[in-house]
Amino acid sequence: MEAKKKRVLVKFSGEALAGENGFGIDSSILGYIANEIKTLSEGDIEIGIVIGGGNIIRGVSASAGGIIRRTSGDYMGMLATVINAVAMQEALEHIGMDVRVQSAIEIKEICESYIYRKAIRHLEKGRVVIFGAGTGNPFFTTDTAATLRAVEIGADMIVKATKVDGVFDKDPHKFPDAKKIDVLSYDQALKDNIKVMDDTAIALAKDNKLPIVVCNMFKKGNLLEIIKNSSGICSVVR
Repeated sequence: MEAKKKRVLVKFSGEALAGENGFGIDSSILGYIANEIKTLSEGDIEIGIVIGGGNIIRGVSASAGGIIRRTSGDYMGMLATVINAVAMQEALEHIGMDVRVQSAIEIKEICESYIYRKAIRHLEKGRVVIFGAGTGNPFFTTDTAATLRAVEIGADMIVKATKVDGVFDKDPHKFPDAKKIDVLSYDQALKDNIKVMDDTAIALAKDNKLPIVVCNMFKKGNLLEIIKNSSGICSVVR
């Protein structure tokens, strides 16, 4: 029998795409991430992706002034994630990969609507599937959307790709004495308010025994090393 392929859901923030600009999409970073994703595909790994929209707009920020309702702000944020998903699709296709974007909100001129069975079929055929528009509902973050999609597609793990080497007891960019936590439980992450992902996402991962791997996506080859060989620099919540 053919060995079962590893299936992962990679989640990264929209801010990661902005680079030093802090806003919009930096094409050089887009290209770098696309090449890192390609190494996973070449490693015979099935890949789902969720990207945040914070490089364009956040629902909470948009509604902070009281003019835009939170519900509308969140839908604006969902549309931002679709913009990022299409950009990522273009970058991956540019280097020869087969990609589909599926949106939780119907935008048929731009991408497919999310259909569970169709997503599974794409993955089985070796296509990268990028899930846009969050869960399709306001008041839920893209962290929760990523965990939900990971559970739905039967992913072996969710990889929270960041700019740091894992989970720390405090911000390593601000505190030189910050200590890395290699392994922590879901309960510890929730109780100690360690911002691995939001609480809803962690609780959903706990209920479905889905490991959360937090790693630095900007160390070349780190993603593949972690997923393929269970090594590399990261922290694991399980």
